[in-house]
Formats: sequence, structure tokens, C-alpha cells
Amino acid sequence: MVNLDARYHSYLHTNKCFVIDGKCENVVAYGWTDDGLTIDGYYVLTKNYKLFYNLQEQCVAMEEWRGGRVVDGSGLENQRG
Repeated sequence: MVNLDARYHSYLHTNKCFVIDGKCENVVAYGWTDDGLTIDGYYVLTKNYKLFYNLQEQCVAMEEWRGGRVVDGSGLENQRG
């Protein structure tokens, strides 16, 4: 299982950021995702995007995030789930 705190905690409340489309995106939160029964991955929330990863740490989807609402999503399967 991925240790999210070890991997992402240093991004919180610092200038360390993800670079998405050439822009610095500060991480504001991260957590687990599930299918209703088991943990199936995790997410990383930046100021403008929500990125979804599987348990093999592969990014499977990215949604544009504005004011707590999803604006547009894209991913390897063009949808999550």
C-alpha cells in the first residue's frame, strides 16, 4: 500500500508543487478512493486539478477543479470508474 503521508505531506503548506501544463500547482489535499468495498486508489487535489491514481501509482484520470466543483475531466479511459 502506498504511504500517502510519506509521498505527499511535504507538498502541503510549502512552495513544492506539481507541474501541470507548465504551471506550478500547489497540493491542498490527498486521500484514498474506494469502490464501496475496498480501497482502489487515491487522489491528489491541487488548486485547479484533482488527479486520480490507482494502487500501482499510475495516474488514471485528471479533472479540472474550480471552487470545489469539477469543470472537465479526462483520463486514460476518459472516465473514472
